[in-house]
Formats: sequence, structure tokens, C-alpha cells
Amino acid sequence: MNETKKYEFKAEVKKLLDILVHSLYTSREIFLRELISNASDALDKLRFESTRGSEIADKDLPLEIKITFDEKKKILTITDSGIGMSRDELITNIGTIAKSGTDEFAKLIAESKGDPSNIIGRFGVGFYSVFMVSKEVIIKTKSYKISEPAIEWKSDGLGDYEITELNDKITRGTTVEIHLKDDAEEFVQKWKLENTIKKHSNFITFPIYLDKDKVNTVSAIWREPKSSIKKEQYDEFYKFLSYDTEPPMDVVHKSVDAPIQFNALLFIPKKSNEYFYYDRENYGLDLYVRRVLIQHKNKDLLPEYLSFVKGVVDSEDLPLNISRETLQENVVFTKIASSVTSNVLSYLQDKAKNNVEGYVEFWKEHGKIFKLGYMDFTNHEKYIELLRFNSSSAKDEKELVSFADYVARIKEGQKEIYYISGTNRDALAVDPHIEIFKNKGLEVLYLYDPVDEFVIQSIRKYKDYELKLVSSVDMKDLKNFQNAEEKKAEVEPLAKDDQKQFYSLLSKMKSILSSRVEDVVESKRLVDSPACLVSKDDSMSAQMKKILKMTKQDVGIEKKILEVNPDHALVRNLVKVFKADSNDEFILKVTEQLMDSALLQEGNLEEPHKLIKRLNEMMEQSSSWYVDLKNIK
Repeated sequence: MNETKKYEFKAEVKKLLDILVHSLYTSREIFLRELISNASDALDKLRFESTRGSEIADKDLPLEIKITFDEKKKILTITDSGIGMSRDELITNIGTIAKSGTDEFAKLIAESKGDPSNIIGRFGVGFYSVFMVSKEVIIKTKSYKISEPAIEWKSDGLGDYEITELNDKITRGTTVEIHLKDDAEEFVQKWKLENTIKKHSNFITFPIYLDKDKVNTVSAIWREPKSSIKKEQYDEFYKFLSYDTEPPMDVVHKSVDAPIQFNALLFIPKKSNEYFYYDRENYGLDLYVRRVLIQHKNKDLLPEYLSFVKGVVDSEDLPLNISRETLQENVVFTKIASSVTSNVLSYLQDKAKNNVEGYVEFWKEHGKIFKLGYMDFTNHEKYIELLRFNSSSAKDEKELVSFADYVARIKEGQKEIYYISGTNRDALAVDPHIEIFKNKGLEVLYLYDPVDEFVIQSIRKYKDYELKLVSSVDMKDLKNFQNAEEKKAEVEPLAKDDQKQFYSLLSKMKSILSSRVEDVVESKRLVDSPACLVSKDDSMSAQMKKILKMTKQDVGIEKKILEVNPDHALVRNLVKVFKADSNDEFILKVTEQLMDSALLQEGNLEEPHKLIKRLNEMMEQSSSWYVDLKNIK
């Protein structure tokens, strides 16, 4: 063996090593990712030299990475048959830090308090992470250049290193022998090594052997042409990635070359995992750079409303080991994220157009989360076309209606898209506010989900049509629409005197409800119901206000307008009672009952016991009248 020479690390490297050696990190396993990435890079470089016809030492060696361990001696060894290094290359690559910014790196890693995985590699210092777990590291390397001798590099990471030229016959490539610290003995446990490799380096192009067993058995199929991949391969990869027992609902496989290069393999699960928004943070795509996992479940590649999508994105253009802090600021990453989102939405548009039943199934499972995209202004046009609701024109509660569907059958002269919110279809079908719309054959969108109204209020318009809550529609705007069908029994208009009595009755009802309503007026919207409540400025539905109140948000105290239907039989009888005695107690009871019934219908009755007590009394009286009428003994 030739003479050994000792070298001092540069000052900035000493500073870095001191921080690494004397700090304990929760993600120390990251060193293995860095060393495997270096080995893969060395193999890539060797393959490049081979393809361009360079003369290569040990040219028949297979391109692979071998990892062995000795539990007793606590030694971990990583060997590659890559390009290797000469003495000068070893000093350049290991003895110094090629990139600038070491002081900044040292500062950041000191402040990271436990997770260097965010920043190791960002400044070209990936190799040095090995000193988080080692008390000594020995590198033996032989360059692919036949004339270059084998070299040994040795350091304890405390400030200097030794380089020795070896006389021993060593094959091409590099071996990193790691003598582990006592508190790092987990890294000579096979299960730990296997888990770490599969987590970070599972899709490295070259085979990785751990004690003769190949670890990276799943191929990076996202880099293969779609035409060469069978459905079974997609299904297998999806199950490997997601731990789902079922195959995916949809597969989105994209390879983009310009203006940026990346591959994406995305899956839409058959079933939603969203249960009352439980575990909402457990989402994201796996981000790879040249097959090396950089971040598990990256939440910035897709917006939250597409969080049901599983999969991987692999970039050629991102710097290896880019930090989480700088991802969002990276122009290439931003373009990739934008492109991935656009591709998913385009896929869904195509599905909605060409596979209606399939899109209905998608919406049933993932529509609740998808609706949260109402704040995605960049993709507003695509998003709005993908929204689905039920409506008064649907045959049942399962049928979905798009804005495009609604507009396709809109009435001539109609400038608005009408909607109403409520708990279910049956409740909305009998809501007094939509009676005039049904009578005139005007379609109304039914909003069942609390988020629906946030969506509607955010988007406001679809093309040239304003989205309008039914209770805030000006009844004058509906005058020109003909009734869809004539009423079975047309009610005669009130006589002139009875009309006056009706208006006086409304004044009486207002005095009875003075503390509870803004006004009591004649209704132009009601057809079958006796009364309903309407806001002066009903930009927000009663359902929405109820939701906001439940979340402790101040919506203020609002006095509404009670609209009364003069054509309803109950109101006509009330006019007769009023003509006979304007102070009759029956008027008081019916007025209170109409008010409470209207509040109950919109879900805002706070004291139902009063309604129940009054209702029981009136039913008791009516039962006596019925017995007398039928002459029942």
C-alpha cells in the first residue's frame, strides 16, 4: 500500500460536520437515500461513457448497487459498479463542497431542529449526511479509466481525512463502508434498511440488492410508454402505492416534454376516503426527481379539491433534493403543478362528455371534495363545467345536472339560473318559494350540501346567466313567463270589499307579529301554500344562515317579510272571520301558526313547543267541529 496523505477539510466543511455530528435528527435515514442517489448517478455516468464509446475498465461488470451489513461490527456497506473516482475527483467531490452557500446551509440545518431531509442536498452536501450516523467512513473507489489507480478515503468527520493509493486489485466503482455510531445500530437491521430503501429509492433504474435480495422490485411504470402497459400493471402499481384493495376508478398517465419535462401517473380511487373530513391532511402526490423520492405526499402539486387523486410525479428538470421550503418558489415546480392540475381537469372533462355514467359514479364518490375548488380562479372555466347538482327537472334525486344542461333547456327571455338550498329533494319539492317556478315550468337547481351555496356565491355567474336564489328573485321578472299548466280549480278573485278586508287583515297580522317581522304583504309567488318568509335582501338563504349560526358566526338578527297568499282557502276563511270580528282569537292563533310554520319550514324555528301546543289546541277544536258536523255520537 502506498503512502497515506492527510488533508484538512476546508473551514466551511468543518463547520458543517460539527453541526451534523453533534446533532440528533429524527430523519437520519435520509443519509441512505443520498448515498443510493450518488451510486445511481455514478452508474448513469458510466452508462453514458459506454454509449459514447469510451474505453472502460471491467466493462463486463453488471450495473447494480449492493448493500451489505454486519450486525456485530455495526458496519454498513454500499457498493456500486459505476464510474468511480480518481484521486483528484475524490478530493473535489468529497473533500470540498462544490456549490456555494455553505454558511447559509449550516445556518438552516442548525435551525431545522430535527429534520435535515428538507435541506440536505440543496447545497451539494448530500454525502456529508452520512456523518449523522457514522463514527468513521471509508471509501474505496476505482475509476472507469483503466490507467487510474484505486483510491481509499477515510475520515471520522471531525475535521480531516486521509487518502491512500491502493495496490490491491479493486474492480471499477465505489464502496462506502460506514462504521455506525452506537445509537445508529438500527441501520444494520435488515427490516430498517429494506423499509428505508423502498420508501426513498424504490424506483431507482438500477437493481438494488440488500444481502443478495433485490429490493426495488416494482418498476417505475410512469416512465414507460402507455401503449406498453397493461391494465393489470396499473392496478398492481396503484395497490402498491395506495394500499387500496380495489383497482382504481381511473388512470391518468401523462408524459410531458415541453416546456418542462416530467412524467405523471395519477389514479382516482373507486371509493372516497372522506368521512366527515377525517384525516384531511393525509393526501398529496409523491414527488420524484429522476426516480428518487424527494417528498412523500406533496400537497402543492394538486389543489386540495383534487386531494382524492393518488399517484406520482417525476421531474427531470428539478434539482435533486430540492428543499420543501424552496419548492413553492421554484418556477419549474410551479409549472409542473399547474400542468398536472390542468391534465386532471381535462381528463375529467373528457370523462363527463364521453362517459356520463362513469362521471356520475365519480361525482357520487368525490364530488363533495371537488366542490371545494370554487376558489381556484386559474382553472375557473374547467371547474365550473364539471360541477353537478340535482334540480327540479331531474327525474329523481340521483340525476345530475350541469350548468350546460340547465342552459340548454332555459326558457326564452330567461336571464338567470335559479337555485334553492335545503336538506333533501322531498323538502325542496314542497318549499313554498319554488311554487311559482314550478307553475311556470322554470327549472330550479337543488343544493343539498352545505358547501354548495359557498360554491354558487363564489362563482356568481355561468356565462351570461346570473345565479339567483329563488327567494331573492323579483317577481316582476317572472310575469312574462306563461304558466306551464292551468290550475285545476281557478280561484275567483277577491271581491272589492273583501280585497280591502284582506289588506286590513295583513295590517292586523303585522301588529300581532310586530316584534318578529319586518312586514306582512300579499304574495305574488305562492300558489299552493298559505304563507312564506322572504328576506328584504335575500342574497343568503335561510339554510346558509343556519349553517353559519351553527359555526358560531354572527349573522345578525334579521326581521323577514311574511308573504300571505290571498288565494289560499285558509286565508279566504281568515278574511271571513276578520270581517265578522277583527279581534277574534282565531286570527291570533292562525297568524302565529303561519309564522311558526314558515320558520319551521326553513329550519329556523327556535321554540317549537309553542307551535306544538297551539297545534294541539286547534286540532282539539277541529275534532269537536268534525264530530258535530258528522253527527257522531
